[in-house]
Amino acid sequence: MILEKKIENEVVQYLTSLYGGDDWRELIHIQKTRSEFRGDITIVVFPLLKKLKLPPHEAASKIGEYLAGRMEEVRSFNVIKGFLNLEIEPSWWIKYLNRAIRSDFLSDSETVKNVPPVLVEFSSPNTNKPLHLGHIRNNLLGFSISRILEAAGKPVKKVNLVNDRGIHICKTMLAWQKWGNGQTPESAGVKGDHFVGSFYVMFEKALRGEIDNLKEEGFSEEEARKKAPLMEEAYEMLRKWEAGDSGTIELWKTMNEWVYEGFEKTYVALGVDFDKIYYESETYKTGRKVVEEGLERGVLFKKDDGSVWADLQDEGLGEKLLLRPDGTSVYITQDIGTAVIRQEDYNAGRMLYVVGNEQDYHFKVLQVILRKIGYKWADNIKHISYGMVELPEGKMKSREGTVVDADDIIAEMEQTAQKISREHGKLDGVAEQDRQEVVKMIGLGALKYFILKVDPKKNMLFNPDESIDFNGNTGPFIQYTHARVCSLRRKCAGAGIIEKAESPFVNPGGKELDLLKMLYDFPAVLSEAAREYNPALIANYVYELAKEYNQFYQDHPIIRGPDEDVRQFRLLLSVYTGKLIKDSMYLLGADVPERM
Repeated sequence: MILEKKIENEVVQYLTSLYGGDDWRELIHIQKTRSEFRGDITIVVFPLLKKLKLPPHEAASKIGEYLAGRMEEVRSFNVIKGFLNLEIEPSWWIKYLNRAIRSDFLSDSETVKNVPPVLVEFSSPNTNKPLHLGHIRNNLLGFSISRILEAAGKPVKKVNLVNDRGIHICKTMLAWQKWGNGQTPESAGVKGDHFVGSFYVMFEKALRGEIDNLKEEGFSEEEARKKAPLMEEAYEMLRKWEAGDSGTIELWKTMNEWVYEGFEKTYVALGVDFDKIYYESETYKTGRKVVEEGLERGVLFKKDDGSVWADLQDEGLGEKLLLRPDGTSVYITQDIGTAVIRQEDYNAGRMLYVVGNEQDYHFKVLQVILRKIGYKWADNIKHISYGMVELPEGKMKSREGTVVDADDIIAEMEQTAQKISREHGKLDGVAEQDRQEVVKMIGLGALKYFILKVDPKKNMLFNPDESIDFNGNTGPFIQYTHARVCSLRRKCAGAGIIEKAESPFVNPGGKELDLLKMLYDFPAVLSEAAREYNPALIANYVYELAKEYNQFYQDHPIIRGPDEDVRQFRLLLSVYTGKLIKDSMYLLGADVPERM
């Protein structure tokens, strides 16, 4: 926001010279001019009126006259009540384009040195099932937020916490012991995480039968679940695991290794990675130690059955169980331990947890407990809460085996991309050896854009067929626009139009000016996306940019432009648009092809 800052400085200097004081800057509000009014930049005068002691129109007019006489960038101004609308000289936008096209915004954004990093936790899978559609939204949000923060100059560490212990893991282990017949993923010809996940479903189906039988004997649902023989066996296995029983630990390691290998393949296919992976089996010990220390200091309390709790009633959060009567840990215990270990590892300035909104209470509790125990950095914890993602068929349920696996979604997106691309002739200009790579780009780009264009806080419905459309608000439409720019550059080179380092000064108008102004907005959109942890702002920006470019492309011929200067200007305007489309899609974790 180069121009806005300069305008703000001029207004501060003007008002200080007339009225004195040193607090004008906080009263100056600058925004884009609304589309129904003439102008580019608007100063909202109302906050200044109390100190100026002038009517809105008079105050705005005086400031406008000063700026128009002082700044060569200001072409004219108009006043609508308390809104001062400034129209910027077209030549300034050309100067901005020439500065911008010489820079590489993402590479040139220097990370602030000697600043504690922002830790972004995402993915956090359980080793009793494969990654599914819900994990896709989680991974894409976390990865994109990390890239956006990095582009905004923040040092970032991407971290993952694998939930590799607990009752749900024991369920799969017990089921494999009972019904696995010694099979392995290799002998079964099944990817490791899918193989293990099938035993979790087997367990839950068998458990359901036991519960139904006990309910017929008069037990409630809750009582029947606790008394079911399978659940008693699973909890006994959990106790053995925490006691370090060698046979149990050996089986646990073997089955988790099967899952880790499967997870890694999915992460590679999805295009996400991590700087460090933590494991609940390691961090829960620290969590239990921290809880025991809190108990000794009287911050936490123990009930008659031996269980340890946190009293959070003053905070409106009730009481929270931290250790069961038998001494085993609960989910939040390992989160306490993980947070403490991470802070020791990184001295984080911020800890972001990208986790679904069903865990809103959990993260409020985590922050309050850490604060009560005495960790001042607990205030740096922030839960990036996001809504659920569903398919047109309805909600997915892991226990019932109705979850749509991430691997299946990725494969389906590539298949759909190939089918639709061929139908529309989008692969006609692509060499045969490159087609599969382009299809993969289109499929993943469609998936990532469709997921990320929705505000994270909202629930969403994912429809694979809708996501791959070359004419709608989709990734492929944006990717095709980038390919169009690349094609234009090749055609210009073939026509003898040599791409110069900067644009000559012309008098842009119509869609040329509209596109220039939209390109100027990119840094502000990036800053807001980083501040709000919201990739949807980038997604919606790049879609509007692609739309604006396609309208410009239709209205303003480039190769057949009226003269050399205009052709050069329109070509470089196209080149910089293509660059920002590529940069924006990079921030969303997506690639763009040069041919489609």
